[in-house]
Amino acid sequence: MFRVLFYHPEIPPNTGNAIRLAANTGCELHLVEPLGFTLEDKQLRRAGLDYHDLARVRVHADLAAAWHALLPAKVYAFSAKATRLYTDVAYEPGDVLLFGPESAGLPDDVQHSAEITDRVRLPMVPTSRSLNLANTAAITIYEAWRQNGFGRPPG
Repeated sequence: MFRVLFYHPEIPPNTGNAIRLAANTGCELHLVEPLGFTLEDKQLRRAGLDYHDLARVRVHADLAAAWHALLPAKVYAFSAKATRLYTDVAYEPGDVLLFGPESAGLPDDVQHSAEITDRVRLPMVPTSRSLNLANTAAITIYEAWRQNGFGRPPG
């Protein structure tokens, strides 16, 4: 399945929602420290409800540790600055979907690092700055999953 990578997530309910999303879609959720919360945070646990034990969540000390665990793989960095739409990608199981922190998005050095296959974006009206992190991850995961038949065997 797909692997979601949150780089320095800051808001506990967003990560809690992503835990629930991972449990319901079979995705892995990878978090790169520092986190803006602890995994025992009450808001994170409330947002994830009882899905914590059903989701595969892994925390990495830094981005280098995440790359070590996830590569080789195609890595799609999500950025409001990207020109390619997320729907223009042919996703494959094992792909990594990389999202930045809620307050600032992915730093330029991460977006342009050698590990990145491509930068993509979700369309928004011109006056919008960004979408909610958990919502962006959900939209993207379901598009990738849809492209791959929602896990059903071909035919």
